Amino acid sequence: MNQVPGAAPVGGGEGGQIAILLPLSGKLADIGKPMLRAAQLSLSVPGSPVLIVKDTGGTPAGAAQAAQEAIEAGAKLILGPVTSPETVQVAPVTKRAGVPVLAFTNDQAQSQPGVWTLGISPGQQVRRLWEAMREAGSAPIVALLPDNDFGKAMGDELTRIAAAESQPAPFVRLHGPGKDSITSAVNELAGMMVADQPPPFGAILLGTTGNDLKVFAKAFADAKIDRTKTRILGPALWVEPASGSAALTGAWFAMPDPDTRRDLIRDYMAKYKEAPPPRVDLAHDAASIARVLAAQGRMNASGLTLPAGFSGVDGWFGLSVDGQVRRGLAVFRVDKTRATKIGEAPAGVVIPGS
Repeated sequence: MNQVPGAAPVGGGEGGQIAILLPLSGKLADIGKPMLRAAQLSLSVPGSPVLIVKDTGGTPAGAAQAAQEAIEAGAKLILGPVTSPETVQVAPVTKRAGVPVLAFTNDQAQSQPGVWTLGISPGQQVRRLWEAMREAGSAPIVALLPDNDFGKAMGDELTRIAAAESQPAPFVRLHGPGKDSITSAVNELAGMMVADQPPPFGAILLGTTGNDLKVFAKAFADAKIDRTKTRILGPALWVEPASGSAALTGAWFAMPDPDTRRDLIRDYMAKYKEAPPPRVDLAHDAASIARVLAAQGRMNASGLTLPAGFSGVDGWFGLSVDGQVRRGLAVFRVDKTRATKIGEAPAGVVIPGS
């Protein structure tokens, strides 16, 4: 694929060249174009590396071809692609060439040495909630999660963290949508309780949204699971009122602190006359990493995995040698009409189980 017309490289090139792989045509173009703007905004300062722009068309084959072209053009670091299937095809190309990748998917399964997935993942959210519950002195976390990739990722991370912390394997139950499956899962959990004794769990991790949350709320009440004694935990999706999270007022979830986005919102709106969608944060941070490391002459895997990590639009994050990404997320409580921050995002700390 050719470089996108009108997407001329930016940066002075003092630190070398980088490439960004985005869907600038096809059905995902509305995602790719704002991300390109955010990356260009980050690199619009003196001393930035040259940004080579490659269109993936939003397909795995297109992403692989774009990666090959970027490497042949001299890219020393690749930003993107956006999706997990694209990342699957890009990784072998970049690994053969020894070029690091900062992908924008949140599929942690694609993380490996030389490939970091920057998207906010279900696992990162679970890790932060584990830490919050430990700080609160809570009993173990159990999980009732949807039987899909998202729910399985949450359950796998909960199990992994418990093992890393030398804790017993947590109770994890997958459920289907709808009343019958959810009620059955809740009743199975309630069967672990003993009359006149505190429940053997301090929190219940959920991963669903919508009307199913009303079903959960009723099922908890019918099963006599006291929500004043058992914390409900959930995904960052619960920040949106449309998620149905108001059915579980008082529940906790973890996500980046929106306050850290203020400068990006200001700068993006000043240049492009519109607010930046949340996904552009990843492209902006990836480009910022490239700019900083290029100035230091460390645009390589060693520079990317500096123990201090990076302070980005969505807060602190660190890249591990094995490809894992650690993030400092804030904790929020679901209130009737909004979410309230109750726990600050850690900055540059070791997250449990990581």
